[in-house]
Amino acid sequence: MTLETPPDTSHSTARTPRLPKGQRLTEGWPVLSYGSNPRIDLATWEFRVFGLVEQEVRLSWEQLQALPQVRSRSDMHCVTTWSKYDNDWEGVRISDVLALAKPLPAAKHVMFHSYGGYTTNVPLDELQYDAALLAHTHNGEPIAPDHGGPLRGVIPHLYFWKSAKWVRGMELIADERPGFWEMYGYHIHGDPWTEERYS
Repeated sequence: MTLETPPDTSHSTARTPRLPKGQRLTEGWPVLSYGSNPRIDLATWEFRVFGLVEQEVRLSWEQLQALPQVRSRSDMHCVTTWSKYDNDWEGVRISDVLALAKPLPAAKHVMFHSYGGYTTNVPLDELQYDAALLAHTHNGEPIAPDHGGPLRGVIPHLYFWKSAKWVRGMELIADERPGFWEMYGYHIHGDPWTEERYS
């Protein structure tokens, strides 16, 4: 399988300064989760795109893997103040998956839904960057369950809680509403370069 490598248009590795204020670099990848890892069987795994769309989409793991696969490098910035540079991801562009469902004009936001019940919200127009992925591979290896495998969102220009672990669906909605951590006081948007950590 040939992977396309799009340019970095995520404003992540290309930012100046590259390290947002209040962040410190780490070589590792700290494991931060609320609760235990969900048990996920790829034989019954399903990804849905629903809500304000012309056509609801349901993808099996095999169907997701059959979509155009891309490789992208980006930095990650956690709201708990660590950052990790130069992460190589492989997966499917979120914009390509959204295009299958044809969002309706009223759709302005996406609520990500995860196995285990986690949710997080992202404005629809911020998912059009080539570096915004549904990723299954990190640095050449399948993403481990501790880090959100088999599939996690990767939205590198926002704090990394917006890159939902164990993702299983995207719900297109008209009005912005908070996801799990946003309801507990995290910022509704989450821009690392303006320190949108908490509301």
